[in-house]
Formats: sequence, C-alpha cells, structure tokens
Amino acid sequence: MADGVATLPSGVEIAYCTFGPESAPPVLLVMGLGGPSIWWHDELCGELVDRGFYVIRYDNRDVGWSTYLKEHRVRRRHLVRAFVGYHYAAPYTMADLADDAFGLLDHLGIESAHVCGVSMGGMIAQTMAITEPDRVLSLVSIMSSTGRRTVGWQDPRLLPMLLSRSSRSREAYVAQSARVWNAIGSPGYPEDPDEKARRAGDTWDRGVNVAGTARQMLAVLTQPDRSRALRGLKIPALVIHGKADKMVHPSGGRATAAAIPDAELQLVPGMGHDLPLALHPLFVDGIERTAQRAATARPSGRPASSRRKSAG
Repeated sequence: MADGVATLPSGVEIAYCTFGPESAPPVLLVMGLGGPSIWWHDELCGELVDRGFYVIRYDNRDVGWSTYLKEHRVRRRHLVRAFVGYHYAAPYTMADLADDAFGLLDHLGIESAHVCGVSMGGMIAQTMAITEPDRVLSLVSIMSSTGRRTVGWQDPRLLPMLLSRSSRSREAYVAQSARVWNAIGSPGYPEDPDEKARRAGDTWDRGVNVAGTARQMLAVLTQPDRSRALRGLKIPALVIHGKADKMVHPSGGRATAAAIPDAELQLVPGMGHDLPLALHPLFVDGIERTAQRAATARPSGRPASSRRKSAG
C-alpha cells in the first residue's frame, strides 16, 4: 500500500492510496458523498489485488486529506430548496469531480482504467465514461443514479438527519455516524457495531468536513440528467443496487442499467446504501467480470489494457 498526493492543474490536491503492482490493470475506486477513500475497505482492495488489479482509491475534493474549498459556503436553506427543485449554481459540478479523477490518473501516468463508483462516486464514474470514453475501460456503478430527478430519489425523512449539525468531538461523531448507518445501511447484512465505530473513528481522524459535504450535496442535487448521454456508451458496464436502499431508490439503478447499452443489472435483496463486508465478494466478482468483458469485447483499435504515459 502506498499513499500520495496529486496536485492537479486546477490547484486542487487529491490524496490517494494504491494497492498492488503498477504493471497490473488499474481499477479506480470512486467514493460517494462525504466519504473518504478509506470507506473502500482495505480488505476489498486486497481482494482486487489478488484478482490481478492495481487498485487506486482517493479522497474527492472536500473530503479527508484532499483540498477543502473553504471560500465557497453552502447553507442548509440552499440544499433544502435545491432538494425540492429550485436552481442554484453549485461551487463545482460532477464534471469538475470527474476532471479531478482524470487528473489523478494523469498524475499516476495512467491513460485508461476500469472505474467503479459508489453513490455520488457512481455519478462521477458515469460522467467520466461520458466525457472521456477512451479512458474508461469498463464501468461499475453501485447504488447510484442517472441524475434524472424522477428516479433514484432519496427518502425525504433522511434529510433532517443528513443536515444535522456537525459533531464537536470524536465520541459524538462516532455516535452520530452509527445513527446514520443504522438508518441507511443494509438490513439484510447488519454490520458489527465495533466495525461501524472503527470506521467512524478513522473517518474523524482523517478529517470530517461538514461544509465540504454540503458543497458535494449541492453538486448532486444540481447535476444534469445523463440518461441520453449514457445511451451512447460502448463499454462493458455493471450496475449494482440494493433493493433496500433508502438513500438512492432502486429505480436509480434500474434507470442507469436501462440507459447503458448491454449493461448488466444486479439488484441485491437486503442491501441498503453501504458496502457491507459480507457483500465484498459480490462487488469484487462484479468488477472482475466487467473488466473481463472489456478485455474480450473491446471495440476495434481499443487497447486490451491501460496505456501508460509519462507522469507529469
């Protein structure tokens, strides 16, 4: 495992971690709203390395050790009004977050990669595939949506909890985090309380940025509908969605799979809006299976694996 920080042309710094040999096919793991890269469990990353991948996980801007855009403030009333359909100009967009991901790949000297995103990370991954399709070898979109407001909606009862005031201590944050995961997690795959507490403590230690999460949330609420653009993709794609997801309704996963030609849809009973340890084999199998489809059915002239160029 190796840690690093990529300084992008935009001035944004992206903290990242890699696993496995650089010579292996790269998999970029993109986390969701307010989630640091460590929410991609070391065990899951290790399993992907065992399957023959070079794994890259990173903190999005406004998360963890990456740049916080403190000059842009988003208030709760902006989020509530955006939630019900009012238009606001977000400090940054899904396209900007996708550019961060491409900038990280450039920093690492990687021309193209298999991309897997969860929740907001799935929206970023979809945007990457649309804007620079030659750089995305395969796409796995987990518990995400297309940006169309009539699908993938959030249970409105969750909004007050998500907008609650920030915790002022590590202990309070761990307790608050447990309440959130109890509300949105997988009822069919209950997580051990000690594991929840460990992850929450590690998240606090890495850096909790409530203002940054608000900026990310506004980017989600103001994103465009990608349905039409997704229909033009010509890469293998897998959509995984929990049938018990309260944060992003399963209709978001169904719409994503329906929009992408020949996409595989995997609806998981008992799965909510998390990545339970018991489902790691399902996620790893899906990423590997979709990558193998890319290797055997790539368009004419498309490389079998990522092409590397000089970093910097």
